[in-house]
Amino acid sequence: MTLKKRREMEKLERHEEILDAAEQVFFHKSYEQSTMDDIAREARLSRALLYVYFKDKAAIMRGIMLRAGNALQTRFEHALRQSPTGLEQIEGIGHAYHAFSIEEPHYFDVLTSVTTFPGPETDDGQIQAMEFCRERIKSLMVDALENGLRDGSISRSQVPDPLQAAFYLQGALHGVIMQTRGPKSELSTYPDALKLIQYTIAMLTVSVKAR
Repeated sequence: MTLKKRREMEKLERHEEILDAAEQVFFHKSYEQSTMDDIAREARLSRALLYVYFKDKAAIMRGIMLRAGNALQTRFEHALRQSPTGLEQIEGIGHAYHAFSIEEPHYFDVLTSVTTFPGPETDDGQIQAMEFCRERIKSLMVDALENGLRDGSISRSQVPDPLQAAFYLQGALHGVIMQTRGPKSELSTYPDALKLIQYTIAMLTVSVKAR
């Protein structure tokens, strides 16, 4: 291994170590209550060194958002590979999204806040990577829907525009998941969270199924 290659690997490792430390801090103290000093202590690095890798605390959070997006993308890709028809693929993506919210709740919360999180004053490589990941996630849903239109498992009359349908399906499921995660009043009756989400995925799947 050349000296240049080794230094690049060491830089990448340090970058990931800072993100690891930031996750511990943000997910335990909250992003708003955390400081660069907190992250430096968790990473066992100097505060000055953090700024060599990240412009500010917001840039570190965007790095975690990119991690979360990549984790969700991997789940969606797996769902597509596991199912033979487009309809089963889109249903699998729904279950993958639910599993993501349960198994990686901090990442789920991070992605939920992406649209309202302040961006940098100028676009940079980090923002471009986040946008690419977001587009890739949406394109996987579109791919599943287009697969279903080709194999006949998804209705063309119900899905005239796969991109529009992808936004609708994810938005509808996300809304129900958020309802199950919110505070509950003792004065109201709520359905079982798991059954509600499974019912939602089933109903959304039926809504695009070819008759």
